[in-house]
Amino acid sequence: MSAPRMYGRYCLVSCIMFLFLLSQGSALAAQAPLAEVSSNFTNPFPSTYQPLPRMDLLLQDATILDGIGHRLGHASILLQDGKIIRVGQYIDPPKGIKIIDAKGRFITPGLIDVHSHVGDFAEPQTLQDYKVSDVNEESSPNSAQVWALHSIRVQDPQFARVRAGGVTTLQVLPGSSDLFGGRGVVLKNVPAVTAQAMEFPGAMQSLKMACGENPKYTFGGKGQFPSSEMGNVAGYRQAWADARDYQERWDDYHSKRNPAAPRPARDLKLETLAAVLRGEMLVDMHCYRADEMAIMMDVAKEFHYKITAFHHAVEAYKIVPLLKENGVCAAVWADWWGFKVEAYDAIRANAAFIDAEGGCVMLHSDATISGEHLPLDAALVIGAGQRARVNISEERALEWLTINPARSLQLDQQIGSLEPGKKADVVLWSGDPFSVYTRADLVLIDGAVVYDRNDSSRQPVSDFEVGQPAIARPQ
Repeated sequence: MSAPRMYGRYCLVSCIMFLFLLSQGSALAAQAPLAEVSSNFTNPFPSTYQPLPRMDLLLQDATILDGIGHRLGHASILLQDGKIIRVGQYIDPPKGIKIIDAKGRFITPGLIDVHSHVGDFAEPQTLQDYKVSDVNEESSPNSAQVWALHSIRVQDPQFARVRAGGVTTLQVLPGSSDLFGGRGVVLKNVPAVTAQAMEFPGAMQSLKMACGENPKYTFGGKGQFPSSEMGNVAGYRQAWADARDYQERWDDYHSKRNPAAPRPARDLKLETLAAVLRGEMLVDMHCYRADEMAIMMDVAKEFHYKITAFHHAVEAYKIVPLLKENGVCAAVWADWWGFKVEAYDAIRANAAFIDAEGGCVMLHSDATISGEHLPLDAALVIGAGQRARVNISEERALEWLTINPARSLQLDQQIGSLEPGKKADVVLWSGDPFSVYTRADLVLIDGAVVYDRNDSSRQPVSDFEVGQPAIARPQ
């Protein structure tokens, strides 16, 4: 067959196929006019998490801190099918179940780190990583369209480090260079080969925002907007105003109030903000100063959205009644101070004062070194509180690492406390978890052993560490 005839036949077949696909596409469009894409904002990157092989266990004769304020001495906990079945001082072991003698040791819920950058500020880092990092998208003060999920490096060795510290759930957030940093993601701290295999099924996404020095210096230093505190606030307000208009255009389109109205163009940045306005996404906000937090709560009222928590919040102790009135939590460090001007009025008793006044407080890591030792951060706050004549019990302080962050993430029906029916996210400690001498002996997620201090085969190692001659394992 000659080349021209062959080419003509190819074109004819191609045209027929094109018309067929076009007709099929038109039929599909008639059935589903893409409303679900831009109105319901379905997740195109759903969780693929599957629990690891579970182990039915009875941990006996331990001191149990249940995460909701109770201490049980010489108590046991029964775990079956990935769930907590019973917690109490007298539990008859089911036939054939594995029993672990936990005498002299402590049991707590798995710890929840509500502000982490493990995975998106990954190790090992190169000099180039310090110039252009995956934790921030610094090309615009509004980067609401980006997702922390898409920066997660599952082979980050820091996942194993915080796992050995008892952390079973992490909220990984974008950084704080932008007014709107993007979407955060909740992860189960399990070894995996994809980020979606770590994604907590059904967990709400969050929008990371930032106020104060970071955005104004990031962009002001480049001669861009914003370069001031008032520029920061104007930037938030304009973005929310644009998001409200965007949502109204979609509402009009789907309501068919104007049948001739064209389908609005999809905008991923405004899509994220519109999801917040509809209450479909949490808002976690990097903010240090009390006066800035007060302004941000006013902005939230203006545009009818809710701030879930202020993160870092070193001056939260100054405005606890205002935080309570607005139902906003504070996720804080134990004792970071003075590393920038807006951290200058930080105090070590911040969390203790917030708690004592009836506010909602959580401890977070931000830096992995804290994520490895969250109970010790809580111990620091207990000591600071005592010196300030505020007595916080260990049982109460543990809530800052368990049930309070679970509530903040709206996952408290599944995790955050040792109660029957909840997921078997459990840590067995060698002693009092608030002691510097204590280590996590056993860490379980959904009843699966993800870390065993006494069994190197249950201490997953990152690909970056395989074959390294001097891996320092927790002892």
